[in-house]
Amino acid sequence: MNVEQIIRTRYASKAYDENRKLTAEQEQQLFDLLRYSPSSVNSQPWHFFTLFSDEAKQKILPAVTEANAGKILKSAMVVVFATRTEITDSYLHALLAQEAKDGRFINEEAQKNQDKGRRHFVNLNSGSIQRQQEWMARQVYISLGFLLLGAATMGLDATPIEGFFVDKMDAALGLKEKGLTSVVVATVGHHNENDFNAQLPKSRFGQEQVITRL
Repeated sequence: MNVEQIIRTRYASKAYDENRKLTAEQEQQLFDLLRYSPSSVNSQPWHFFTLFSDEAKQKILPAVTEANAGKILKSAMVVVFATRTEITDSYLHALLAQEAKDGRFINEEAQKNQDKGRRHFVNLNSGSIQRQQEWMARQVYISLGFLLLGAATMGLDATPIEGFFVDKMDAALGLKEKGLTSVVVATVGHHNENDFNAQLPKSRFGQEQVITRL
C-alpha cells in the first residue's frame, strides 16, 4: 500500500477486535515511531506510557470517558502521551549529553552552539509555565501524528483520544511524582466487524478550500 492509498483509507477505529494482539516486531516498530518522532530543537519533552495488559488498562479506565472505555479495553495497545511539567536546566544538560554521546557534534564549538540555540528557543516559549507546557504539548501531537500514520503503514488501526480527565489520568499513573502530565491518548490494534467507521467514506473539505498555492 502506497502513501496515497494509506491517507485515503486510514481512519479512527471505533471498535477493536480484542482477540487480535500485536506481534513483538509490531510493538517494537510502534515504540520506534514514538521515540524517533521529530520535535522542535530536538527537545523531546515527552514520555510515552504503553499499556497492554487488562490490569494496566483497568488502572486508567476511571480517567477516560464512557464513550472511550471500550476502545481502551479492547485495543491491543494504549499509549498515554505525557509531557514534562517543566523543562529544567538539568534536563537540557542531559539532552545535550545524549546528543554528544550519539555523535551529533563535530567539535566542542558545535556542541556549545546547539546548546545555546536550543536554550534560546526554549526561552522564547517559556514566558510562563503554561506557555511552556503548551509548547511541549505541540511536540507531543507531532509524535501522535507519527504514530497514527505509521500504524496505518503497518496495517494497524489507531484512534486518537482526547476524551479523558487529565487530573485522573495523572493520578492513575503517578505522573505528578515523575514530573509529567498527560496530554493525549491513542489506541492501536485491529478493528472488528462492528466498527461502523470502517465502512464510511472519508469527508474532507476540497483542496481549493484548505490549500493555497502561492
